[in-house]
Amino acid sequence: MLDRFRLDGRVAVVTGAGRGIGAATAVALAEAGADVIIAARSPDQLEATATAIEAAGRAAHVVLADLSDTAQAARLSGAARGAFGRLDVVVNNVGGAVPRPFLDTTTEALEEAFRFNVSTAHALITSAIPLMLENGGGSVINISSVLALISGRGFLSYGTAKGALARYTELAAQDLAPRIRVNAVAAGTIATAATEVITADAALRSRVEAATPLRRLGTVDDVAAAVLYLASPASAYLTGTVLEVHGGLQAPNTQQPLPDL
Repeated sequence: MLDRFRLDGRVAVVTGAGRGIGAATAVALAEAGADVIIAARSPDQLEATATAIEAAGRAAHVVLADLSDTAQAARLSGAARGAFGRLDVVVNNVGGAVPRPFLDTTTEALEEAFRFNVSTAHALITSAIPLMLENGGGSVINISSVLALISGRGFLSYGTAKGALARYTELAAQDLAPRIRVNAVAAGTIATAATEVITADAALRSRVEAATPLRRLGTVDDVAAAVLYLASPASAYLTGTVLEVHGGLQAPNTQQPLPDL
């Protein structure tokens, strides 16, 4: 059974792989046997991830890219072809949006959030399909958010974009079946640099943990383990699934301090 989680001989691409969930995911895939294309904007962070991949006995290929640019995202499949000659796993991890009050959320902000979270994923997936099909298919994993499923103030652009990515996952899975599986992870509050405002404040962290059914923040390895499952043959009968990795949240465990209008 454990062999079904192996990725020996496979090649993966992970966006936003310089730190946090992306870096942990890239290393987890390498530990399972995959060579990994890692992409982000920070060379120092990418080099640290590459070193960890190589320590796991696999090869890393570093691509410096501004992944808010769909053209740069699309070029990652070409990098996989050039470096390893194949591509089997795509992890769309890059994304995000700044929380804002409703009346401060412009149409431009909504469009930017959609492009960064959905359009960049689509650009990479579309460019990757021909290469993935050359070796029989593959697996795509999109990193969505619990805020695609639950509602809280201040997260209009972020939640809308991540909700669109979750729905995109379900629809793309239908279009690309049976040879390419498409799944997503709806991540909860994960201890990363993006949540440092929580982790650096003991009292705030305690309140957030108390509002989470499992009484703790998630770790990057919690998400990486879910991605490994979805990338591997262990999940061979899953497609169109949004796997919820959020500690049991049914309501936000963080709230923007926004007054009524």
